[in-house]
Amino acid sequence: MRVLIAPDSFKGSLGAAAVATALAEGWVSVRPGDQVTRLPLADGGEGTLDVLAATVPGARWRWAKITGPGGAPVTARWLELPPESPGLPGRGNGTPGGQPAPARASTAVVELARASGLPLLARPDPMGAQTTGLGELLSRALDGGMGRILVGLGGSASTDGGTGALAALGARFLVAAGDPLPPGGGALADLVAVDLSGLRPPPRGGVTCLTDVTAPLLGPFGAAAVFGPQKGADGDQVARLEAGLARLAEVLGGDPGTAGAGAAGGTGYGLATA
Repeated sequence: MRVLIAPDSFKGSLGAAAVATALAEGWVSVRPGDQVTRLPLADGGEGTLDVLAATVPGARWRWAKITGPGGAPVTARWLELPPESPGLPGRGNGTPGGQPAPARASTAVVELARASGLPLLARPDPMGAQTTGLGELLSRALDGGMGRILVGLGGSASTDGGTGALAALGARFLVAAGDPLPPGGGALADLVAVDLSGLRPPPRGGVTCLTDVTAPLLGPFGAAAVFGPQKGADGDQVARLEAGLARLAEVLGGDPGTAGAGAAGGTGYGLATA
């Protein structure tokens, strides 16, 4: 018999690769004659990098010290995949202009959960948590000359619409006095202007966001209403976060109703729109 073992991670317990190994060992201990194939899976959240590292030959870990979701420094890993790695999502999409990734260019894979994830906080901070570290990891990937970037969106501590990440990449979010918008989703309602002139351009091969949710940015099925309570937000805070995301959409533009715009506290919307 041929058996395919393809689990996701067991959240808070084991990564997908470890789960696949344990299941395979248990299976062959009872049926040693079966052909067992392990294929660990991930959905863009925690464990995505581990799955790719275990299944893509030549994958290399990279390290960076960045700003965590609470503002304190953390050390996070991202993954460099060799050119022409097979089976990657979104291959061939290129940039909005349709250009393919340059020949022999590596692909960077960045996992938001490792930079701006909820487990990195000692306690939830639904109004102040930020995605700055994600932008810093993306900047490191750009500095490394990556031809393409994959971003796993999941496990976020923040509902800042991706403004922290975009600010780390050179965007400016401003309040009425012309000062920078403070970090965190709680400040978004005070946003009056956005300056994208200094935003770093994407690599030639483009940026692909990986997410398993289709939530829009706003409304009863949006980022604040559905995921805010998971990050510690009470009813009043959810309303404040919703108002802030609505203000961001008003100033930044784009389509807040796009499927997946609400991923990772609205980071899907921010990255897609800017």
